[in-house]
Order: sequence, then C-alpha cells, then structure tokens
Amino acid sequence: MQVQQHPISSAHASVACQLSSFHFGTAAAGSRSGKKVYIQAALHADEVPGMLVSQFLRRELLALEAAGKVHGEIILVPAANPIGLAQAIHGAPFGRFDLTTGINFNRAYRHVADELKTTLDGKLGQDAQANVALIRQHACDAVAAWRPSTDAETLKKTLLGMAIDADIVLDLHCDNEAALHIYTGTPLAAQIAPLSALLGARAVLLELAAGEEPFDEACSRLWWDLDAHFQGRYPIPAACLSTTVELRGEVEVSYALAERDATALLRFLAIEGVLEIAGAGDDLPAQQCQPTPLAGVEPILAPHHGVLVYLREMGEVLAAGDALADLIDPVSGETTTLRCSVAGVFFARSAHRHVLRGMNVGKVAGAIAFRGGSLLSQ
Repeated sequence: MQVQQHPISSAHASVACQLSSFHFGTAAAGSRSGKKVYIQAALHADEVPGMLVSQFLRRELLALEAAGKVHGEIILVPAANPIGLAQAIHGAPFGRFDLTTGINFNRAYRHVADELKTTLDGKLGQDAQANVALIRQHACDAVAAWRPSTDAETLKKTLLGMAIDADIVLDLHCDNEAALHIYTGTPLAAQIAPLSALLGARAVLLELAAGEEPFDEACSRLWWDLDAHFQGRYPIPAACLSTTVELRGEVEVSYALAERDATALLRFLAIEGVLEIAGAGDDLPAQQCQPTPLAGVEPILAPHHGVLVYLREMGEVLAAGDALADLIDPVSGETTTLRCSVAGVFFARSAHRHVLRGMNVGKVAGAIAFRGGSLLSQ
C-alpha cells in the first residue's frame, strides 16, 4: 500500500486542509492490463457509515495485497472531504455544503464530455479499446487543466483526477434515514446488478443525467454522452461503472453493518476480476428490487408544519394512495395523513420529527418516470 497526501488549501489560506488516499495493487501506464477501481467515502462529510466501511476495506485490501491477490489498482479515499469534516454549526457537524459558497460538495463537478467532443474530433477509430484509452487520456488532461478558484473546487479537482479514468467508481454515501439504495447511470443497469444483490439494495435508481453534475456522473456520463455525440460512428462503450451507494441512514454506524457492507463490496470487486477471493461469485443473494428510473421517485412534501409520525417502515412496497405518515399540528391537533401517489418502494425518509412546510419527508421509488429537471435532493 502507498499513501499519498494531496494539499487542498491555497498557499495563503488561514487553515490548511489535505486529503489522504491509499493505493493498493499496481497502477499500469498506457493500455492497462488490469482494472482501476476508485472508492471514496464521506464526500458529504457528515455521512459517517462509509468512513467505517473504509476501515474494513483497508484492512482486507492490505491482506489481499500482501497475498498477491489484487489484480490492477485500487484507490481508497476513506474521508473524501477534509473541508467538510472541519465544519460545524453550534456543535452540529455540517458536511453537506461548503459554508464558504453554499454549494453542495457533491455537485458542480466538471463534465468533461463537452470539451472532449472537440478534442477527440477526428481521432477515434474502430478499435473500442483504443478509443477507451484515448478518451481516458483526454479526460485526464481536461481535469488537469481545471483551474479551481476555491478550496472546495481544488478538492473536487483532486478527487475527480483520481477517478476519471477508473473502470469502477464507488462513491459511498448515506441518506438521512433510509433503506440501502443505489444511484447509477441507465446504461449501467446490468453491470450494477451483482452489487445490488450483494448489498441487498431496496432501490436501484437509474438516470442518464440527474442534473447539477454529481461526482458519480462526472466519471460515467461522459461515455454515453460521447457515444451519442458521435452517433455510433465509433465504438464507445460505457467504460466506467460509477455508482453512488447510499448506506442506509446517518446513525446506522455499527461494526456489524460496516463489515457486512465491506464484504459485499470486496466480493463485487472479485466478480469484476480485480480481487482474488475464493467463491466470491458463488450463491449470490436474490435481488431485492428491480431498477427503476430516478425520474420515477416521488418526493413526499410536508403541506404544513407539525409533528411527524411515520406509519410505514422503510423498504416496504406501497400501493398508490397508501399512507406513509401523519403530520399533526401541535397547537390545533389537526392531523394530515400523507400519502404517496405512485406505487413503489418507500426507501428514504426524514430523521426529523418536527418538520416545516415544504420539507421532504419521504421518497417512494416508482417504476414510471414522471419528473424532469434536476432530480436529486439538495
């Protein structure tokens, strides 16, 4: 294992942040013989479960590397947001937004496909693997040319620079309160199925472009955007399996869950040929859900303030019109029952039990797309 330190803060900053990355296996130059995997946790720095999962991953990867069972390169970033980790408001950790700019740490990544459409013009051919290598090089060059203007942008450039040429990108997050669920690109649905089964995901949410440039899409969307731009004249596969894994809720931090999740991730990497683990592909658990469109997710919003009492558990399958929760006005006692209008899996909800009008108090993954625009919660 090699440890790298990446400076994030500018030379004259009042505070100095740096990022640590852990590198296992061998990085091959040029046309790679082995796959490259990038794993990060806690990009939203107050989402803790992935940081604990990373401790189990590091331990097991060290052992596998020592035994010569890492085939390719694996980069692990167990705490991907040192800026957010240092933020707190009145004693409460605050790691989702940059306090300097108000921008979400998982938004506004550079979508390099737009410039690659120009730089690749006339350079692609009929060899798919040669195209993949060329696109990766141009993507790396585009990220390297990014000139950040804030520490948060420097962090984003550093993270994307390590991941943009990876075969597999696993971005570990969690929701407020949730069943385990996954976000990924629509062209990656079949490839993500073993990971969904191993993790026991209750929802797999697909989209070509979710909006606002999150990290996972910055790594994967360029491939189908370029394929569409060049109109199939050249073979351009979806060469980056990038996904955001939501490891349940914020307070579900335990050794048992972390070890279970780490084992599932390692088995998936073994299935992908990156690790050598005996029997990793045997007896996969059954899928707990079928992929559904991110545009089919119904956000349940509070129509007024009140005390929130949930009537259904996360992971339950609901019919259209089913009740999710009661919202009780604490002064009048008037109760409003909140219902979903789509059939699907109730996969996420709020950890707050007093909410204000307009707050999102639940998410139901429906099978039919009906929303447009920016599809991710803030």
